[in-house]
Amino acid sequence: MTARTVMIQGTTSDAGKSTLVAALCRWLVRQDVRVVPFKPQNMALNSAVTCEGGEIGRAQAVQAQAARLAPHTDMNPVLLKPNSDTGAQVIIHGHAIGNMDALEYHHYKSTARAAVMQSHARLAAQYQVVVVEGAGSPAEINLREGDIANMGFAEAVDCPVILIADIDRGGVFAHLVGTLALLSKSEQARVVGFVINRFRGELALLQPGLDWLEQHTGKPVLGVLPYLHGLHLEAEDAVPSSSPRPQAGEGAGVRGVNGERKLRVIVPILPHISNHTDFDPLRLHPQIEFTFVPIGEPLPPADLIILPGSKSVRSDLVSLRAACWDTAIKQHLRYGGKLIGICGGLQMLGQHVHDPLGIEGEAGSSAGLGLLELQTTLAAEKQLRNVCGTLSLEDAPVSGYEIHAGISSGAALNNPALRLEHGADGAISADGQILATYLHGMFESPEACSALLRWAGLRDVQATDYRARCEADLERLADAIESCLDTAKLRALFELGEMQCVN
Repeated sequence: MTARTVMIQGTTSDAGKSTLVAALCRWLVRQDVRVVPFKPQNMALNSAVTCEGGEIGRAQAVQAQAARLAPHTDMNPVLLKPNSDTGAQVIIHGHAIGNMDALEYHHYKSTARAAVMQSHARLAAQYQVVVVEGAGSPAEINLREGDIANMGFAEAVDCPVILIADIDRGGVFAHLVGTLALLSKSEQARVVGFVINRFRGELALLQPGLDWLEQHTGKPVLGVLPYLHGLHLEAEDAVPSSSPRPQAGEGAGVRGVNGERKLRVIVPILPHISNHTDFDPLRLHPQIEFTFVPIGEPLPPADLIILPGSKSVRSDLVSLRAACWDTAIKQHLRYGGKLIGICGGLQMLGQHVHDPLGIEGEAGSSAGLGLLELQTTLAAEKQLRNVCGTLSLEDAPVSGYEIHAGISSGAALNNPALRLEHGADGAISADGQILATYLHGMFESPEACSALLRWAGLRDVQATDYRARCEADLERLADAIESCLDTAKLRALFELGEMQCVN
């Protein structure tokens, strides 16, 4: 038996495609349906490691969680990780095959299409329902030839499409009608309905517009999802907003729940920042004043600076120095602040980064910040693994994942930051101010997160459970599907049959 496939496409980027797929997956799980998420092609620098040691978009890992599944490379067979304005690393079935510019990839699309169709066929043979997420908008005329991300895929597998638009950004009816008008007749025919996302206000005031939309297009509005305040869902790629910044001179007066001053944590937004979802547990922590700092802005006073992962470490080192952040980081350390480097951030803290094969750009070497006695050489084969172990601080249990091409060596690694299943990882400086690691996701481990916050200067750390928070928000999404969308139409669309009433 072949699964029922339904695709979610959006009128724009960030219209809510990822959110709606996750919501539908959890709602379908509640109906005892074996459902799997699928995104043919993703372009993102936030990624996850699957159980078989492959790499997929982070959004698909979240959707897998919503479907109560372990992430698998078939859920996202083509992942593009931009490393310049015109080029990206191309990942097929979880493994990098090389870098391509936009024109090269355009010619490669027929090969990528084969990978997409193979993965979909495997999933369709295993599950009852495949919920597919499109990319960007299907109305991007310049990308229609050879399309594998939107209507090109929908036409190939002959699946219905739900079109979602974000009313919060304005122009929702123009977005929906305009997108539909730019599709071919066959593509228009497979759009089975609309979902409006992130609505605030009185639904009765929106109803005349909904009635007009249905009359004008002949297609139903399947529902209006409300703006869910406080909802947390890991971002597919865009860097989220920080926690509010204090006014000038108020840093010491920002208080946490116990009256203690909040820990000030900043993360510089490097041009090629990757896996910034590492910091979601910190952004949501009630005792942390968290700030993402855009390139070009001065680094504000902080207790902890974290250098994030990077898809192009040597290039980002140039940008970091141009912003004078290297000087600011050294000043921060002189004043007793703490510093963490994660993955690419670890590599930046060393003496040199060597890229003899041109893995991340032009072949060559770059000087690091020289804060740790280590050097890194980029290799052709990535390290991709999910791991667990203990943090050197307090022997706290920790788990996470590694995604890196760099191999680091040097005396600094003799004092490791973590001890993992496969061996020691990272470094802690002799003065205890700097911690570096290749491990992503370590702040999701409650004991490790608390130990790191105490090390950074927070005395009475409030225990939080980030993973429980993520689960609760997936349930909120499923509740919104149940209460705000036409579930009878959804059941018919997914070919589930009518709901049986039990007296």
